[in-house]
Order: sequence, then C-alpha cells, then structure tokens
Amino acid sequence: MIGPTGAVRVMVATKPVDFRKGAEGLAALVRETMKADPFDGAIYVFRAKRADRIKLVYWDGAGVCLFAKRLEDGEFRWPKIEDGTMRLSATQFSALLEGLDWKRVHTKETPAPALPG
Repeated sequence: MIGPTGAVRVMVATKPVDFRKGAEGLAALVRETMKADPFDGAIYVFRAKRADRIKLVYWDGAGVCLFAKRLEDGEFRWPKIEDGTMRLSATQFSALLEGLDWKRVHTKETPAPALPG
C-alpha cells in the first residue's frame, strides 16, 4: 500500500462526513471537529454515510495526502455513529482498510521484562 509506514497514530471520526470534501476540507475538519493538528503525523480516518467508502488524510512530511477507498463488495466495519473520535491500533487500522471487522483484532501484548533478584 502506498501511504504511511511505521508506527502511526490513527484517529477515526465516528460521524459520517460530506465525501465531496478533498484533502483541505478534511484537514479543516480535523482542526475544527476533532480539535487536532492535521500536520502532526497522525492518520485521520473519515467515513461517508454509505459504509462502503473511506477517506484518510495525513501529513507525510512534504504535503497533505488523501487516500480514498471504496469496497466493491461489502462494507467497512465502523464504530457506532456519534460525535467524537476514537483511536485504532496499527493492527486494527490494517483490518479496517481491508474491510475486516477490526473489533475482533487484538494486539498481542509484550510481557514486561522480569526484574532481577
């Protein structure tokens, strides 16, 4: 996939947005409704009223990027529609982009190292 790599913060707008908006319009929504900085390196995820469409906006260090995807068959799994945002892990984000149920994905926790003595 072309796009952000490495450890990133993923923020999901839980309320559908007007999908006619482009990168600048979505960046404005990040500032106004999510109260965040669209240039902070996080990925901001938006949904349309139709659950088969997704748009991401993020800063890659050189400019604002816009990624859009429409599933040919099926729907993206979305959180309950309400005002606000939620954070996804990198694993959950990957599942969301593939159209899988990200709520069923759990990140394996690394056990803390044993203390000497």
